[in-house]
Amino acid sequence: MANKAALISGITGQDGAYLAKLLLEKGYRVYGLLAHRSTKPFWRLSYLGIEEEVEFVDGDLMDLSSLGRAMAEVKPDEVYNLAAQSFVGVSWQQPILTANVTGLGVLHMLEAIRLNNPEIRFYQASSSEMFGLVQEPIQSETTPFYPRSPYGVAKLFGHWMTKNYRESYQMFACSGILFNHESPLRGLEFVTRKVTDAVARISLGKQSDLRLGNIDAKRDWGFAGDYVEAMWRMLQHDVADDYVVATGITSTVRQMCEIAFQHVGLSYEDYVVIDPKFYRPAEVDILLGDASKAKQQLQWTAKTSLETLIQMMVEADLERVRQEGKNVSGSIMR
Repeated sequence: MANKAALISGITGQDGAYLAKLLLEKGYRVYGLLAHRSTKPFWRLSYLGIEEEVEFVDGDLMDLSSLGRAMAEVKPDEVYNLAAQSFVGVSWQQPILTANVTGLGVLHMLEAIRLNNPEIRFYQASSSEMFGLVQEPIQSETTPFYPRSPYGVAKLFGHWMTKNYRESYQMFACSGILFNHESPLRGLEFVTRKVTDAVARISLGKQSDLRLGNIDAKRDWGFAGDYVEAMWRMLQHDVADDYVVATGITSTVRQMCEIAFQHVGLSYEDYVVIDPKFYRPAEVDILLGDASKAKQQLQWTAKTSLETLIQMMVEADLERVRQEGKNVSGSIMR
């Protein structure tokens, strides 16, 4: 195990940071793929105390030749493709960018592996957004897809391309169909972090209200720290396959707000304002995952409840907002 090398794209994101920490704890040499056009926000790696333990290599999902050079330099045993234009709402404003990075970028990574060393084990970050207009009340690996955003469509391209390379070239290529997963490392663009950050600011007198769109949308929310273990387990399994990763419990945005505000002794009804500008052109009303296959084959289950997760995020944001008052550099963690 100590000699294993892993290459992670998207290492500066939430999942990449938690995955890097997990792999370092397991004795891996961990490399992060960094595009020069990236702003290189290392705060998540610093937050977990691992920035100095990760090695970085130049490479861009939009440049196949750079990925080939990265493969040759790192000689990874495992590649985790977590990089994407990952904001669903933004994907309507930037559909072509989303298609290129989130969709075509997966093909570039697969082709780089095939050309350099097809024995490398590959993980693709698929998404529950591929289910979109859900065709079954509980979504599993066999549920038909019906994406409702350019992001979901791009993710579906990457998902099917991963399956195609697995079947065409006998590559060990897996897709994790991850349902919503959050943490204190989430960006403010995501509704959970938007809520917990606002709760912290409202409770400390720095914000007056929280503006949201459809608070009756239902999601299956888990903790990113739990979910990255499922990614790793997929690549340790005997056979490459696709897996749903979820808690199997659905909650509304309204319920999530209630938990967050209750944690600081407030009522969400006094502060949440419904703002039509936050409604999406096509909404995904409910997502609820069936992770029984991951439980049976990978011995993986989600450990963290939504209540524990949201309370953890509120506490982290309370500390950040307090620090902002003492040190202006604290705002970088937003």
